[in-house]
Amino acid sequence: MVVVIEERVLGLTPVADADLGRMLRIRHFERALLRLFERGQLNGTTHTCLGQEHVPVAVSGLLDPDDYVFSNHRGHGHFLARHDQPDALLAEIMGRAGAVCNGVGGSQHVYHGRFLSTGVQGESLPVAVGVALRLKRVTPGRLACAYIGDGTWGEGSVYEALNMAQLWRAPLLVVVEHNGIAQSTPTTAQLSGSIAGRAAGFGIPHHRIESVDVNVIRAELEPLVTLARTESRPVVAEIAVHRAGPHSKGDDTRTPAELVAAAQGDWQPRYAEAFPAQFARLDEEQRASIGRIVDDVLIRPASVWERS
Repeated sequence: MVVVIEERVLGLTPVADADLGRMLRIRHFERALLRLFERGQLNGTTHTCLGQEHVPVAVSGLLDPDDYVFSNHRGHGHFLARHDQPDALLAEIMGRAGAVCNGVGGSQHVYHGRFLSTGVQGESLPVAVGVALRLKRVTPGRLACAYIGDGTWGEGSVYEALNMAQLWRAPLLVVVEHNGIAQSTPTTAQLSGSIAGRAAGFGIPHHRIESVDVNVIRAELEPLVTLARTESRPVVAEIAVHRAGPHSKGDDTRTPAELVAAAQGDWQPRYAEAFPAQFARLDEEQRASIGRIVDDVLIRPASVWERS
């Protein structure tokens, strides 16, 4: 049972334990990665989705197990919303036994159960179109979901993919997580026009969502997902988000005012205020769970990759 007092004031609707728990699970996973880097226990780099966890949780509630998901460099949340395997993902990032890809993919290049991620901007969209066309022929009603950011609209492959998707009627859901900054460049300095206008240039339906309410996002996405499935066509969902963390593990070039704005737009404090008892309970559960997973993975031996 969910008890809610201030949700109307804060613009949030009652949230299911499963959804809020998954959002907090992703949040604590990402925070754990940053702590491991700070301690020198993790090498390389990583790009957290702090502030954006609610998007894949909302989207995944509308996806079928036979759908494909294509992610990007900021994809841990996409994976964990699709596959509840934080231990396997952490082992992958750390190169330890039990890694989802035997430690070969690392943070950015994961392939598991119809989930694929890449660190190359725009690379996944043309592949998603091809997979969507295959789904159209073999399993009608299924779709390919591709997550991209606002910065990726500077890649030519995006437009080639959208052109083909619309021309060939590919069942493709493009989820744009618009956080307003492409690494260190404000979107206003590198994107002319609008994402809606660019989608319209191909005749592709577009819808922008401003809410951080997981229920609202899911409800507004549902008609687009249904359209992609039933009419076998591409759709673009643009969701306004705030990147609460740095670009990668430590580089943040935003001004103090921009950082304050990002923190104010974060979903987490709003949910904590709207649903204090539920939030506190689930937050502690997920904090402890991820802590146990970190302790376990840290003592595992290195992963071993054998060519099959």
